[in-house]
Amino acid sequence: MEELNAHNHDNLLHHQRLYRGHARLEFCTRKEGQAEDASLSDCAHSFHSEAFPYQIGEEERMMSRNWIIKSIFVIIIIAIMVISGVQFYRHRHYQLPIVAGPGVTKVVKLSHYCKSLKGTMADTDVFFLEGKEEGGKMLIIANTHSNEPAAILTALVFVENGVIDKGTLIIIPQFNNSGSRNTKPGDGYPLFFKIPTEWGSKKFRIGNRNAAPLDQWPDPDVYIHYPDRQLLSYLDVRNTNRTWPGRPNGPLMEKVTYAAMEIMKKEKVDMAVDVHGAETMFPVTNCIVAPEKSMRIATMTSLTVNAMEGFKNHVEPSPIGFRGLSHREIGDFSDTMPFLLEAPLPFLDQPTGPKTVDLLLDGKDPFLLSLSKQKKLFVPYDESGWPMKKRVGQHCSVILEIMNQFSRKHPEKAIAVRHIPRYAELVKNGVGFYYRDPNKVTKEKLYYN
Repeated sequence: MEELNAHNHDNLLHHQRLYRGHARLEFCTRKEGQAEDASLSDCAHSFHSEAFPYQIGEEERMMSRNWIIKSIFVIIIIAIMVISGVQFYRHRHYQLPIVAGPGVTKVVKLSHYCKSLKGTMADTDVFFLEGKEEGGKMLIIANTHSNEPAAILTALVFVENGVIDKGTLIIIPQFNNSGSRNTKPGDGYPLFFKIPTEWGSKKFRIGNRNAAPLDQWPDPDVYIHYPDRQLLSYLDVRNTNRTWPGRPNGPLMEKVTYAAMEIMKKEKVDMAVDVHGAETMFPVTNCIVAPEKSMRIATMTSLTVNAMEGFKNHVEPSPIGFRGLSHREIGDFSDTMPFLLEAPLPFLDQPTGPKTVDLLLDGKDPFLLSLSKQKKLFVPYDESGWPMKKRVGQHCSVILEIMNQFSRKHPEKAIAVRHIPRYAELVKNGVGFYYRDPNKVTKEKLYYN
């Protein structure tokens, strides 16, 4: 009996710890004629009656607290989604003002050369600068890769300032218009950057290498290049430097490159210059990429700017076996001579600090400086970095020199352009010096892209 009472006592202590009832412990006495087990049952029932309300209240408080925490997390997630959604919407729908300079004679849409582009985000403006005297024709393609902004900055220097005395200049400032409205949040890309000007600043989108999946989807498992059927990465189907020569009924980016090929064929373009930027750790930078038919002019251009303008430049041959590239397919599928320009772009290098607007514009990075001292880079690099004005200046000088070398070789097709700065002038004055205030021109001169 003593052992049973001790066992019952232990059970009551266990219940007290488990249910955290009142601090007192009451022992139940057996009434006369009442069985011992019944006495224990009444005692336990009495204990539970006092402890159970406390248990329910504690559980309700815990559930309430959990719901509050979950609700806070849901509100935070929704707030982040709304804020980021608004930011991406503004980025995608921001309209860049472009001033048609004194030399612009007409502006058409790219869909003029491929009807299926009309109404899509891939359609974009094409600027014509036509001289009074007939001559050669050059096409400048910028923003093939919209995360290489020196290209569009260079194109706008020509659009807003150039005057053609002889020949024709055709410029597509935002070739991959869809890509310019895409971004890389996973890499921490900023959405916009500004170029300071004499009248304030000019705001630009920072885009992506590939077109936005909102405009071209889904991606294939493997991109089969047309017409060679070479197997390329699935992402290359949205890369306008892998979809040349294109086709009118293919994916959207093939339609873009097809339209450009139609410009070259219908307008009888002599030269096409595709403007890019490349990593300092990539050997194909600070150079002109050219196929066999363009090699002589590319070589003379490179030698001249090296000797006369004080910046490094070399020539890279266009690989025959790598398909879809502008400097290969344009030459193979048209009479036009293609050139692809590369200028250093530290922002694209992987071993850098945060991808900030400052890094994009001035190209200064301590990690790249350390690598330069170890001779790991393919371009000269010091504490001054690679500022945007040097990159744009190089592009301007190389384009002008390609025109000059072509005009010497083909005087009957010469191209004469005025008011475009060369490297030294652009480095001295800065890029923004050559942009016009959109608030001080007539509506007829203002285009949004």
